[in-house]
Amino acid sequence: MTLAQRLFNPRTATVTGMIVLAALARLLPHPPNFTPIESMALFAGAWFARRHLAIIVPIAAMVLSDLVLGALRGGLYAEHLFSAAHIAVYACILLCSVAGFALRGRVTGGRVMGGSLAGAVIFFVVTNFAVWLTASAVPGHSACATGLLPCYVAAIPFFQWTLLGALFWSAVLFGGYEILRRRWPALRQASAA
Repeated sequence: MTLAQRLFNPRTATVTGMIVLAALARLLPHPPNFTPIESMALFAGAWFARRHLAIIVPIAAMVLSDLVLGALRGGLYAEHLFSAAHIAVYACILLCSVAGFALRGRVTGGRVMGGSLAGAVIFFVVTNFAVWLTASAVPGHSACATGLLPCYVAAIPFFQWTLLGALFWSAVLFGGYEILRRRWPALRQASAA
């Protein structure tokens, strides 16, 4: 199989396209933290046969959407792109992609839900730890400057949206891909690059 065939087989192209579209969905209005970040990484880990693509594609999609958001919003968002807290978001993508490896060949609704919930918890723990560690308190939430526990407590209202977003976007990605696999035999037969 040539490099072009491996990179552009139906499964690889479909999974990549779905991840890029999910990342760009961050441009749409949404509640705070109701994003596809953890879900697209989990999805990549589950469906890319080549582990490096399972890590590179969601990170590249996230960089693309961050650049667009930075260009559209500028100011504080552009500054946030280079913060330690935002770097922690990318670390969460890596961790969720690796967690998706456990779903390979064993994708079921219950496992996807469990992975989604785990991804949301990872995101909550890692990103809020980074906010506290760098003492870059969220405006209006000075609790992060007073300690780690107050920082986590201040973030709880956002956690509900993280959970709901992870479940929603996992349903969209995993469910959408399953529908496509049933209707397009090439996805069932293609090996992913």
